[in-house]
Amino acid sequence: MKDKRVVIALGRNAFGETFPEQQKNVKKAAEAIADLAEQKYQIAITHSNGPQVGMIQTAMTEFSRLDHRYTVAPMSLCGAMSQGYIGYDLQNAIRTELLDRGIFKPVSTIITQVRVDPFDKAFNHPTKIIGRTMTKEEADAEEEKGNYVVKEGDGYRRIIASPHPVDIYEIDAITALLDAGQLVIAAGGGGIPVMEQGTKLKGASAVIEKDYTAAKLADMIDASHLLILTSQEQVVTKDDNHVLGNISIEEAINLIDGDNFDPLTTLPKIEAGVSFVSSGSGRTAIITKLENAYQGIKERMGTIIK
Repeated sequence: MKDKRVVIALGRNAFGETFPEQQKNVKKAAEAIADLAEQKYQIAITHSNGPQVGMIQTAMTEFSRLDHRYTVAPMSLCGAMSQGYIGYDLQNAIRTELLDRGIFKPVSTIITQVRVDPFDKAFNHPTKIIGRTMTKEEADAEEEKGNYVVKEGDGYRRIIASPHPVDIYEIDAITALLDAGQLVIAAGGGGIPVMEQGTKLKGASAVIEKDYTAAKLADMIDASHLLILTSQEQVVTKDDNHVLGNISIEEAINLIDGDNFDPLTTLPKIEAGVSFVSSGSGRTAIITKLENAYQGIKERMGTIIK
């Protein structure tokens, strides 16, 4: 285990849903990250891309409708675009915050591909809703292509799979940058989901849950901490609103087995924490608010699994 090496997973509250909101919100994220950099932590950052990848997919789809020379962009390409432009805003905000504090530390964004299993059961049970609202005719056309749709309100939305991460292809580059003292932004949006086809990597029509990829990344770089930053100070159970503080792996597993967490929001965070902590010795996972990052890693605040 590399002491004081941390993976920070930023939730969607760190970005907002529009370009101006994102540029404003990343400054808050940069402050929280700089607090840890000042304490000599080695930092790798993952982030949500939920609203952004949907916006890109919608824009590219509309563009293809306006000009038939162009095709709809595949989800893997939309994921790559979201990694690039979120990384651009985030790395510049972090760089500025560090320099304002008198810290010179290079910040790099790695466009990251993550291998998924083509036989992952998630491909038969998609859960992630993306893109614009469609008419019945448009939804039927999507289904004819082999895509999944779901009715939402008066219209229909496309729904895609969320498979688990198996491997991170750029892990050697990420590790090398961390070892060189750089701050690394990687595996944004859970990474670009790809499948191996011989020597080629083919993009998958999916969105990987970022918390699971954050746990995979933290394990592969042998981090001491996984810090999942959300809009809530601590995790609260689904039915009885029980606030969770310090819990063991065994307690977390019992709560998971007892169906105590929302499957689309809280459950991935707890499962990611359990996966990371149980994969090595001396590890700690913390789930807390963005503003509490430093207090969380010092175990003064948040839900802590160890």
